[in-house]
Amino acid sequence: MDHVRFQDDVRAMKDRIHGQRLAIGALTACLFVALLTVYQTLGTQRIVVSPPTVEKPFWVAGARVSNAYLEQMGGYVAWLILDVTSATIQWKKDALLSFVEPDATGTLKIRQEVEAERLKKLNASTYFLLQQLEPDEDKQSVILSGRLRTYINGQETSVTPKRYLAQFSYRGGRNHLKAFKELENDPQTIAGTDGARLR
Repeated sequence: MDHVRFQDDVRAMKDRIHGQRLAIGALTACLFVALLTVYQTLGTQRIVVSPPTVEKPFWVAGARVSNAYLEQMGGYVAWLILDVTSATIQWKKDALLSFVEPDATGTLKIRQEVEAERLKKLNASTYFLLQQLEPDEDKQSVILSGRLRTYINGQETSVTPKRYLAQFSYRGGRNHLKAFKELENDPQTIAGTDGARLR
């Protein structure tokens, strides 16, 4: 056996093992960086979902949605709740309750059932002329300002300045309505938000 060749083979094998160790170390470091990146972006990745009608682009990230999304969903909710007749209020109520949070379902269901009885009794209808939207991305809410028109037997009986607060939550890939409340407002400051109180 040639001692010199043996030493050369051992040296070559040591060099090969050393190179493999370096490669494995580099791959481990890359894997660690990739896992760290995935962990940091988990839950903050923006997923695009669509409200009933899309009028402008929006984003969804984790448990938050953009102002544009809040505006579109707020307008849709106002249409379901406030633009009603005795013939449409039932199916609009069902559409509304399909994305209301469980805690708020009972309140909104009762509200719409009482309103349905009132509309049928008076042969009335209401329409909300939306004039301003004030979204709050931090609170995941939007204030809707406008004028509520009431008709009885086809005749307009009142046009009242109104402000409403719609609060949302986003989870499980769906937007949920948490609350829809009328805000007490001064008719002279219908476009503002100062002094608004929940009613």
